[in-house]
Amino acid sequence: MPLDIYDFSSFTQWVHQSLDAVMSPFWVITTEMVLVGLAFLTFYAIVGLMLVLAERRICAFMQCRLGPNRVGPWGFFQTIADLIKLLFKELIYIKKADKLLFNIAPFIVIIASFLALAAIPFALGLHAVDLNIGIFYIVAVSSLGVIGILLAGWSSNSKYSLIGAMRSGAQIVSYELSVGLSLITIIVLAGTMQISEIVELQRDGWFIFTGHISAIIAFIIFLIASTAEINRGPFDLAEAESELTAGFHTEYSGIKFAFFFLAEYMNMFIVASLGATVFLGGWMPFHVYGWDGFNAIMDFLPPFFWYIGKTAFIIFIIMWFKWTFPRLRIDQLLTLEWKYLLPINLFNVVLMATLVLLGLHF
Repeated sequence: MPLDIYDFSSFTQWVHQSLDAVMSPFWVITTEMVLVGLAFLTFYAIVGLMLVLAERRICAFMQCRLGPNRVGPWGFFQTIADLIKLLFKELIYIKKADKLLFNIAPFIVIIASFLALAAIPFALGLHAVDLNIGIFYIVAVSSLGVIGILLAGWSSNSKYSLIGAMRSGAQIVSYELSVGLSLITIIVLAGTMQISEIVELQRDGWFIFTGHISAIIAFIIFLIASTAEINRGPFDLAEAESELTAGFHTEYSGIKFAFFFLAEYMNMFIVASLGATVFLGGWMPFHVYGWDGFNAIMDFLPPFFWYIGKTAFIIFIIMWFKWTFPRLRIDQLLTLEWKYLLPINLFNVVLMATLVLLGLHF
């Protein structure tokens, strides 16, 4: 069975042609944007709720507890009940806070994750935008989230929030270097920043296998650095409950707190999606060059399930980190980046360039 049987391009072209037959070009584009926006909003809400439930279940499993098990079958509706509670919870206004920045901050954080999600290909022909600088775009727009965090901490007029925001700023700016360099390592191997082309180049083998030892090093560094960049444990210094109450969102309540809460999980989904796409072939099934029969069997599973499976695997590793290792001190966190990960990354980029130049990769 050819892989192209699952190509969504024909469906998207049919939608475009159907709209074009009854609308002017302006309204066609507007309608398509609205449809894509509604699809992303629905996907965002569903994935956020599912990840919260998965985190609670995985945490309970690792700590030998049951986890959510009362609201709905196997606690399935627990996160929905929490969402309803947050929607109706009172919004508490802080005296002497900068009201404009205080209200804007959670929207900046959540918009940044929406912008990054737009460039992720979920299956063959199923992505909102396919830029020729896709990797650069995702790294750039995902960096905007730290602006919302800094604004939230500063505008709250709280020392706990301010310290949490300063920690988060130092942490994200530092670990962005390692995330970027680990992605540059694969860009050197692929020769392109267009995400659809990066996936297509992995048709005969995922980069983590074909990229030799350099790709494996880049993948490990990407996992560590991206976990730190999204403020997940053991790198959650910005939300250190034992020190800072809740960190930069201490003074937030109701739906505004839910925005920060949901954005954290969606950022985890985005970095997992990016890692699965760049290192593990994205929606591309597991193929071995020359094994046509084996490859045909792998093609029976739709590409979307390959993408979801790989993303879920990386999400599980990130959650495993959180519930296995103790929280680092801020000096240990910065030492890990500047003294270890960054030098290794710089060496690894040169190593990958050498392997590509000499043709030593698989």
